[in-house]
Formats: sequence, structure tokens, C-alpha cells
Amino acid sequence: MQVIIVEDELAASENLAYLLQSMDETIEVEKVLESVTDAVDFLSRPYKASLIFMDIHLADGLSFEIFEKVEVTTPIIFTTAYDQYALKAFKVNSIDYLLKPIDEEELSEAIKKFKSRTPDKGIDKQQIDSLLNLIGGGARKYRATFLVSHRDQLIPLKTDNIAYFRIDTGIVKGITLDNQSYVMDNKLEEIEEELDPSKFYRINRQFIVKKDALESIKYYFNGKLIVTLTPSCEEKVVVSKAKATAFKNWVNT
Repeated sequence: MQVIIVEDELAASENLAYLLQSMDETIEVEKVLESVTDAVDFLSRPYKASLIFMDIHLADGLSFEIFEKVEVTTPIIFTTAYDQYALKAFKVNSIDYLLKPIDEEELSEAIKKFKSRTPDKGIDKQQIDSLLNLIGGGARKYRATFLVSHRDQLIPLKTDNIAYFRIDTGIVKGITLDNQSYVMDNKLEEIEEELDPSKFYRINRQFIVKKDALESIKYYFNGKLIVTLTPSCEEKVVVSKAKATAFKNWVNT
């Protein structure tokens, strides 16, 4: 059996491929796709896979956007670190969903469920429309303000004024365009889910950057990229080789 993995984190896609091979040597990964753009391009052409594993949150948007642009009739098992997306995933006719980090036993059960199902129609437009309505009437609303504590008061910090979010010695901070730093109550993963992906990008585990805050991008070794931000950051900001292509595509949009 051949499968496709749609996942923007190299470690996650490699781990999933390893687990699949460990439980069934006949499973082959036909292709690993890292973004909505790559998935739309690949799935628009003929492919062999009979099952797709798809992360819900990709580098350039939600994977649900794929179904707006290309018809996908292949069964899908969604993977996500966010429980709130589980119901939405089922509205798109998923076989199952797996919460990250993926548990081998749960993965095995999902594969069994896929193999035992009777052939039927794939994802249809009605299901896609239902999903998009759940997201927000076809137009998702993103966080406009973060209420942050500063000294002895609460400050409404507008998202438009934030240049980037970073983890500094275990603390999530929002850095504004005028170089003010505020401690955030949210985890970086939670913040990422509430931001407009056309404006903000999770370039690594420590940073989410705003497109307007990019000053320059330089090539680094082994296919990585070095990003210079405004306001400047004393820490070296690196984009991994796995994310480099998707990141450049995001900047170009």
C-alpha cells in the first residue's frame, strides 16, 4: 500500500514514515508534501497512493484549503496537535484523526479502520462547505488583540503592532514594531493557531515572524536560511532546510 504524507515538520513526517514501516513493511510513502501549495500541485496530477496522512496546520495555511482548490477522493487520516480541529476534520470525511505526538497503537487502529472500510465516495463539496462554515463562514477570523500584563496593568496589544513572537529562556514574548517586549500568556503553538498565516509564519520552534518584520534573508549551510528581523534580535534566527522552500513561497505571496 502506498501513502502520501502532508506535513511541514521534517521530524514529524520522518517519524510517521518510520512508524508505518515498522508496523507494515508493505506500506510505502509515495510522497511527502510540506505545504498547501505543494499538496494542491501534486494532488492535481495522477498519483498511486490509496491513503493520505494530512497535518491540519501547514506552513502556508490550513490543509482544509486544499479541498477548495483540488478534488481529493482518496481517504484521509488527519494529524493534529489541536483537539478543536478534530470535529472539523470529520466533516471532511476523514477516516480518523490522530493527535500529535502520534501514538503507535492509535496509528495501527487507524490503519485497520481504513483497511476494513467499504469503498464509497470520497470527499464531496457539501462536506467541504460545511467545514469552511465551521471555520468561520468561509472567512476565518484571526486574533486582532492580545491582552497582556505589563507591570501593574493589562494592555490590549494589537496584533498589527507585533513584529514577531519568540521563546526567550522558556518564556513566550511578543516583540512590537517599536521594539517593546511583552510576556504572553499563551503558548507559541496556541498563538500560531490564532494568527493570519498570510501575515505570520512559524519559521522554527522559537519564532513566529511577521512578514513586515523581515529585513533580509540569507542562505546558510545545508540549505538553511538566516533571517534578519526588524527590530533586530540578538539570537540567530534560522529557517530549517525542511521549511526553506515553503517559507520562500510564503514571502513571495
